[in-house]
Amino acid sequence: MKKLLVVESPTKARTIGRYLGKDFAVVATVGHLRDLPKSKMGVDLDKDFEVEYVVDEEKKKVVGELTKAAAGAKEILLATDPDREGEAIAYHVFWILKNSKYINSNNQIPKTKQISNSKSQKTNSKDLGAWKNVSRITFHEITREAVEEAMKKPREIDMNLVDAQQGRRVLDRVVGYSLSPVLWKKVRRGLSAGRVQSVAVRLICEREVEIERFTKEKFYRIAGEMEKGFVAELIKIEGKKVEVTSRIKLFDGNYSFTKTVFDSREMAEKFVEGLGKEYRVIKVTARESKRVPVPAYTTSRLQQAAARKMGWSGKQTMRVAQRLYEKGLISYHRTDSVYLSDKAVAEFREFIAKEYGKEYLAEKVRVYKNRTKNAQEAHEAIRPTRVELVELKEEVDSKERKLYEMIWKRAVATQAAAAKIMSTKVEMENDKGEFWASGVRMLFDGYLKITREKHEDQLLPELKEGDVLTGREVKISEEETNPPPRYTDASLVSSLEKQGIGRPSTYAPIISTIQLRQYVEREEGKFKPTSLGKAANEFLVKNFAEILSLPFTAEMEEDLDEIARGKLEWRKMMKKFYGGFKKEVDEAIKNGERTKIEAEKVGEKCPECKEGDLVIRLGRFGKFISCSRFPECKYTRAFKEMAGFKCPTCGAEGVVRKTKKGRKFFGCSNYPKCKWAAWKRP
Repeated sequence: MKKLLVVESPTKARTIGRYLGKDFAVVATVGHLRDLPKSKMGVDLDKDFEVEYVVDEEKKKVVGELTKAAAGAKEILLATDPDREGEAIAYHVFWILKNSKYINSNNQIPKTKQISNSKSQKTNSKDLGAWKNVSRITFHEITREAVEEAMKKPREIDMNLVDAQQGRRVLDRVVGYSLSPVLWKKVRRGLSAGRVQSVAVRLICEREVEIERFTKEKFYRIAGEMEKGFVAELIKIEGKKVEVTSRIKLFDGNYSFTKTVFDSREMAEKFVEGLGKEYRVIKVTARESKRVPVPAYTTSRLQQAAARKMGWSGKQTMRVAQRLYEKGLISYHRTDSVYLSDKAVAEFREFIAKEYGKEYLAEKVRVYKNRTKNAQEAHEAIRPTRVELVELKEEVDSKERKLYEMIWKRAVATQAAAAKIMSTKVEMENDKGEFWASGVRMLFDGYLKITREKHEDQLLPELKEGDVLTGREVKISEEETNPPPRYTDASLVSSLEKQGIGRPSTYAPIISTIQLRQYVEREEGKFKPTSLGKAANEFLVKNFAEILSLPFTAEMEEDLDEIARGKLEWRKMMKKFYGGFKKEVDEAIKNGERTKIEAEKVGEKCPECKEGDLVIRLGRFGKFISCSRFPECKYTRAFKEMAGFKCPTCGAEGVVRKTKKGRKFFGCSNYPKCKWAAWKRP
């Protein structure tokens, strides 16, 4: 009789299957097998939040294979992912196997509630050992050593983690199913809301308000160009700083911006007129500093880095990381911990000393502490499983290679020596002005040799106090203050993480969902709220201000962490939340004012009725143009986003188009007569 090992992914199953050989059958669940129903809430609000679970109709074949393999197995190991979702999947697999009498000979799942008894959730995990010798194992990397080591340490299912997953699932389902009908009635049919997604939309909407409110101001900088080939900037006038910093209070923090005291060119020119040709050196400061490597990637940091360096969305990053994990090349990629195992650290240190020389090895083991609230210490940061594997050949595709190299460099560099840099600052006087120039020189590249980060020396000539330099010319440059920037994938994930909202596994789905619902759109890689998103957010903030607040959302995350630690019962969390929430829902339905979706005007009159203005509206398949008098006038046409250039082939206006998967590209407005298209703006 074979042993049965259960995982989620077919790729993961194939990788582990190669390690374990013929004595094991490895079966993949392909995600969740048992979950809340898709067509209704599935939570009985009047019966202590009793949960109805159903087996996914599309998973009949998988369930059949699983129960068949389990029937002939002498031992069953539940090896799903080492997090709350994985723990919940393991539990529900066990439930299905234990109740396999509900699967008939034709592998058909009865369409009854026999398989949805929520009381089974109270099953003591010790029942595993009493039925079919079932146990739970976890590992944070898919390597032969890690799997074999995990099999030596079987345990029970952690019901605290299962309850935390269930608590989140129930909380989000109750919020979504309660708020969506209110939005249908008060904003527009077909809308939906989510506990965390709606907070993300609020962040983007609040930022847009600040951007619209911001008044740009011009200011001027003054810099002197020296004959010795460097530039010094005016920093002080009669001992007072030229630069002034202002701060704006934002929804999720503060935004600082600077400008100089010169708010007109005339004012700057008048100051320059009083300057002489000579600059006297009053102080030279040279300081050696060390630059140490940053910790290995967490999930959020990996998403932020991939967004900045490669323009990837969080969803794309996690999809590529999933493939690397399943191929056994990196450790588990859903983590908020910066911890590295002793074994990994030892391998990194040995590799650095051998490949780069002992001078590139940190003198002592470098240990990083978790700063993320409620980070799971038992988890590791994302790291390569094989330190010697630098060049990947046919094992991975180009995207996997790029992400793997990012992960490899950052993790291995944690144990490398610090880089040493010499920083020099020269302070000079000219009339009433004080000018500063700075330079840096690399003394020892240290860990930068591994990460291959470029560092350009900015050299200054040898100078000493009392030296007099001659200036070539004084330049006046015009600048202006800028509003807070719109969120990018990287900055939105960073804000959510900083506020304690969501967890590593939720960031990518959150961003994908709010785009799919057309609440936000990307504009040159940055998120901008749509008219629909603004309207939905306006209504929700007016009527559900607390649930969309950052402190409240963070508090709910803390409650879920308390459940995971066994210090809070999930139903108590729901009772505490639901009492006040239900009152808000009832009040919003009864007295909430309807919110109008403001349509953006095109600047043309309707060609059909000659009375209405043409406006941009959002439909199921994206933007379209219609008459403002709709439904009286039913004129519509396709929306074409002008791209601000002429078609290189026929000279017609260039437009922005989208692929079926939502990726933007540039095309000709004269399509299909002209089929010119490109990924980049010409």
